[in-house]
Amino acid sequence: MDPLRHATLPAGIRSRMVEGINGLTMHVLEAGEAGRPALLLLHGFPELAYSWRKVMLPLAAAGFHVVAPDQRGYGRTMGWNDAYDAELRPFALLNLIRDQLALLGALGIERLHAVIGHDFGSPVAAHCALVRPDVFRRVALMSAPFAGPPSIGAAHRAPVADIAQDLAALARPRKHYHWYYATRPANGDLMAAPQGLPAFFRAYYHHKSGDWAGNDVFPLKGWTAEELAKLPTYYVMDLHETMPQTVAHEMPATASAWLTDDEVAIYAQEYGRSGFQGGLNWYRTRFTGTNMEMEAFAGKRIEVPACFIGGARDWGVQQAPGALRKMETEASADWRGTHLVPGAGHWVQQEKPAETVALLLDFLKVAGS
Repeated sequence: MDPLRHATLPAGIRSRMVEGINGLTMHVLEAGEAGRPALLLLHGFPELAYSWRKVMLPLAAAGFHVVAPDQRGYGRTMGWNDAYDAELRPFALLNLIRDQLALLGALGIERLHAVIGHDFGSPVAAHCALVRPDVFRRVALMSAPFAGPPSIGAAHRAPVADIAQDLAALARPRKHYHWYYATRPANGDLMAAPQGLPAFFRAYYHHKSGDWAGNDVFPLKGWTAEELAKLPTYYVMDLHETMPQTVAHEMPATASAWLTDDEVAIYAQEYGRSGFQGGLNWYRTRFTGTNMEMEAFAGKRIEVPACFIGGARDWGVQQAPGALRKMETEASADWRGTHLVPGAGHWVQQEKPAETVALLLDFLKVAGS
């Protein structure tokens, strides 16, 4: 696999393949000089290292060595098994932490200035800081609050499975997207999106962005089918629709100001080659007890400085009732603030990169050495 080379990758961002990373050959984007304080940026789903392209150069200009990998199961990173029936343990949280430690070792980075995670990259970043605070010395979480490590026995339970029957019994039958993403047909549904992958990504990103009129966010009262049904359909889907069918209802008439057609084409190109199953396997681990090792950290808090950045119009901030409050008051011992960017939806670092960079630089400065 070759590094990523495309006109939409800003000049000054380097792309390369790094071998010997916990069984992977990992694709990495970099900006800034090696030897400077390092930042590790971890993407979510359905994203890529490319999703950090708008913030990497400003962070590098502020004096940082910025590293953004395609995580296990994504993009140009190779060495993982994309079969649905393959062993899921390589996608367990503890092994995802091993991936990042191996990458830092290969790059000669002993300690990070900060690890920064967005969407599903947020719990990975949080657990990195929880488990190895000596290496991951600060953590900034984006769009997905971290409520703390699982309690004893919790890794064997899947809350979305517990609620599935109640969601299906609603007057408008529904299903949780985590449950859908864990099913065998999900990857095939996405790969065979009737509208084509570019249109799928355009609609999916629009639906979850600040541009979509329905993203007026408020806290949910609890984990009940009736409350969860208040979430948009990209989180709590209509029971008999696929995700491509779900987002097709909200296809925008024109390209957004923050995501060009050429940029959408990169996502379609990369996922069209790799498929979605690697990322979907991360969701599947929540149903299988794969992350039971993390129960060893039950009750432990993140000790390093931590903050949260999200979009004010991002339902990801509120999709798990109570998680935001637990993150602020229980999961972190050194909380440095919650910041919700006006006008931004779920893709905050792509929708509002300048605001995101300003908040990150303020946190990285205030956190001290």
